[in-house]
Amino acid sequence: MRRGFVGSTVPVLALLGFALLLAGCDKQEGNAPPPAPVTGGGDLQAQGPTHWWNDQVFYEVFVRSFHDSDGDGFGDLQGLIGKLDYLNDGDPQTTDDLGVTALWLMPVAESPSYHGYDATDYRRIEPDYGTNADFQQLMSEAHARGMMVIVDYVMNHCSNSHPWFTASEANDPTYADWFDWRGDNPGWQQPWGGGSVWHGGDRGYYYGVFWSGMPDLNYANPAVEAEMFDTATWWLQDMGADGFRLDAVKYLMEDGAVIDNAPSTFSFWSRFRAHLDVVAPDAVLVGEAWDNTSVVLQYIDAGLHTCFEFDLAESMLVAAGTGSPGDLAAKIETVANGYPFQQYCTFLTNHDQNRVFDRLGRSEGANKIAAAILLTAPGVPFLYYGEEVGMVGYGRHENIRTPMQWTPGANAGFTTGSPWNTISTNYALWNVETLASDPNSLWNTYRALVQARAASVALRRGTYHALEASNGAVYAFLRRYLGSGYDDAVIAVHNLGSGTVAGFSLSVDESQLSPGLYTATDLVGGADLGSLAVAKDGAISGWSPVAHLAGYGSLLVNLVPAGGK
Repeated sequence: MRRGFVGSTVPVLALLGFALLLAGCDKQEGNAPPPAPVTGGGDLQAQGPTHWWNDQVFYEVFVRSFHDSDGDGFGDLQGLIGKLDYLNDGDPQTTDDLGVTALWLMPVAESPSYHGYDATDYRRIEPDYGTNADFQQLMSEAHARGMMVIVDYVMNHCSNSHPWFTASEANDPTYADWFDWRGDNPGWQQPWGGGSVWHGGDRGYYYGVFWSGMPDLNYANPAVEAEMFDTATWWLQDMGADGFRLDAVKYLMEDGAVIDNAPSTFSFWSRFRAHLDVVAPDAVLVGEAWDNTSVVLQYIDAGLHTCFEFDLAESMLVAAGTGSPGDLAAKIETVANGYPFQQYCTFLTNHDQNRVFDRLGRSEGANKIAAAILLTAPGVPFLYYGEEVGMVGYGRHENIRTPMQWTPGANAGFTTGSPWNTISTNYALWNVETLASDPNSLWNTYRALVQARAASVALRRGTYHALEASNGAVYAFLRRYLGSGYDDAVIAVHNLGSGTVAGFSLSVDESQLSPGLYTATDLVGGADLGSLAVAKDGAISGWSPVAHLAGYGSLLVNLVPAGGK
């Protein structure tokens, strides 16, 4: 359902009950000494401008594995259309959808590979998925539900079966220079320590940073840039997409033997952003620069609106897996203050990484607290399909992209035919149908968190400031949004440990809160949590919002000035 935004309420949250986010799993008491308490953040963060994507919770969909509408074993666009009401039915009065508000579609253009990251026609939908008309219907149906849709645009390379490449290999004068050919192998190696980036062909050696089946397009040729810019315009204006997830942004151009993060690559993205500002100024560009934060920031400087934060994702997983915040508070502080305000994407894992359920030892409790951190922290959150039902998978990429688990029945409800890929082994217990009926399940925890974020402008667009917790397993922070007649504040409190925490308190020397008395209520269940006195400079001293916080439990405290907003 499309949730209300600034100042809204979400009645369904009360139905889930005060205990939902507090309910933990794996509640055994540990004997290890508690970790050191988390201290408050550094300088107060300044609130800045935000955009439509800051109000979204994105959901990454691998169409081939989501739902099969015709029994051929392949997920397709009609199958996705048929499941849109699961993701968001557009009706705020219903209670049975997940509530996500935006989709990221992994590649849907025609490709010879199962994954689609090597296009043979950038302007034709992969036939296994349907037709261009099916995609346009998807856009219409999604937009009718208030959902936005971005598509994976693979600009760095295409398939070696693409007509452009076969013509180039044949030395067709039109396409001869659309790819980089050399008479001899220059000997460059993949920057991550892999093999050669030069591959033998009929004209000598051609450049492809990933492998021989994916030759890199030669953007030193203006005709290539013009064609790919025009194709981007086509996706946005003709097909109705709301933006792009840009694959492998580090590798678009090379400066001599400098393969990744070359100066010419940053210049390229600046030109691409300038082009989109003209043809589709509301479209979002989400970059995949799989690198440390300091490098990723250079792509924001080059013009991408937002990028995935891989370092932060790892910090979230480590915190959830170890039961200690560790460096998470400091990492969020660094990221939040390093980027333009809120212009980075948060996630746990994606289609290239071992699934989060496996990363966290298949612990339901650890997965709940990881989801809670993700969906209450600043940034633009992305969920990977099936995370909400505990899908497993590690190792080969095919194992991480298995069919969605809808039911405990045949083929997990994915298809009536023979599925293109083996269903994951845990589907009989871990599926939408089973978990949706259990109010304390991982699925219902995800749903409550998504809805809580939608109900609070502070969680979507607010500043961030860590609080000091007297117990080292507790990680707490303040989110505050001030503007447009609203003063919205939420304190998120997360118990990263497996055992119940009793008698903890929260403090901070300064914060973004104005001095005064606040009434405190549970954002999820609406329970009265008493009051909070905030002193000069926003200081909080020894405040205990609840007597006990269950293992792997979370509490979202909504603060309202005692005199009203």
